[in-house]
Formats: sequence, structure tokens, C-alpha cells
Amino acid sequence: MVKGNLHSVESLGTLDGPGLRYVLFTQGCLLRCLFCHNPDTWKMRGASRVVTVEEMVEEIKPYMPYFKASGGGVTVSGGEPLLQLSFLTALFKELKALGIHTCIDTSAGCVDDSEAYMKEMDDLLKYTDLLLLDIKHIDSEKHTRLTTKPNTQILKFAERLSERGQPIWVRHVLVPGLTDDPEDLANLGKFLNALGNVQKFEILPYHQLGVHKWEALGVPYKLNDIEPPVEADVECAYKLVDFDGKTASVV
Repeated sequence: MVKGNLHSVESLGTLDGPGLRYVLFTQGCLLRCLFCHNPDTWKMRGASRVVTVEEMVEEIKPYMPYFKASGGGVTVSGGEPLLQLSFLTALFKELKALGIHTCIDTSAGCVDDSEAYMKEMDDLLKYTDLLLLDIKHIDSEKHTRLTTKPNTQILKFAERLSERGQPIWVRHVLVPGLTDDPEDLANLGKFLNALGNVQKFEILPYHQLGVHKWEALGVPYKLNDIEPPVEADVECAYKLVDFDGKTASVV
């Protein structure tokens, strides 16, 4: 019996994929992003719920009319959902049998290119309709300073998804002074425009809504002095990235 480690769930989310979504937040993440708003999901242990696939499917079924009416479905977020490939594969297989749209929100910080891992990944992607890929930084050295991990495998994963024609939305958190360098944003745009599967690009303005969680965990928050970007900053970032969307092969 395949089980998953969950932090929490959101029954009708609107920010994690198309339509109304039932969102599962998994426990565990390898990245330590300086702006993380869910640091309570970092530890691999300490899940608030350990669930079976069967339990989750029964919880999700009552929301199917909302999915149908809105074009929604189920999103697994985190934490980092790709740390639980077996659970996701088993869950998504059951959801697809019910005709439910499936989505993964990932930063891909745990992905490796070993044969065993990629076989599991390929099995999962058969039942995955969409991935929301968070690219924290296009520069690997700056990515390491921002998250404690380089981005090499993350970008390779994006390219692998493009080769498969796997639909993705790419999201980038705009943090003043950390992820808003004009050259970096232009390079991010070049990378995205070279892919053939990006359906949508979103800039997420940095915020401090999760600071209280850092305080509760007793972990120093290093970005207290950084103010969220204003609308003009976000508009400028979109122009610098200059994502044309014309390369997306799946609509």
C-alpha cells in the first residue's frame, strides 16, 4: 500500500494551476530558499498526515463537479512533491482513471539523472497533465546562494520535459536585489524561449507572508530589510524576460 507524507491540503485553491484545484502540500524539501513561505515543510519527517492513495482519492472525489465546472483538478505541491515519486504515480494513475486533471508544482531541486530515478519519473509523467516549474534563478552560482543548491539538474530537467513535449508553466519569484538583475532576467528569457513546451510564464512578486513561520521555527529570516517589488518592477521584469510563448507546442 503506497503512502504519502503530507503537510496539509487546500480543498479549493485558485493559484496552483488552471481552474479550482484540490492542492496537496507534501512534507520535505531539499532546497532552503531564503524567501520560502513554507519553511515548516522542509523536514522530511514531521508530516501532519500519512495517507494512502485510496484515502486521498475518496477525499478528492466530492470535488469533481467543481473541477468539471472550472477546468480544474488536483495539484501536488510542497515542500517538494518529487521526493515522493511512488505516491504521486499511484495517486495520479487513479485520478486519471477518473478523468481528473493532474498537476505538479515543483522546484525540481531533488531531481537527478540516474537511470532508476528517471525510470520512476517517466512512469509518473505518463499520468501528469501539467507541471508548474519554479525556476528560482537562471545563474547557478546565484541559485546556490539563494537556495543552497545549484540549478544544473533543474535546468536539465526543464530541457528533458521540453524533449518530451510535457506541458509546463514556469514561475519565477522576483526578489529585489536577488533575482531581478536585468542580465539574469534576459538570460532566463533566452532559456525559456529555447524550450518548446512552456505554455505560460509567471512572475511572482516576493512577499513576507511566511515570516511568522520562520520565527515560530526559531530560524533567522535574512530578508527582513527587503521590500516587495512594486508593480512597475514586475512589468519591467516581464519586458526583460521577453517570453514570447510562441514555442509552446501544446495548447
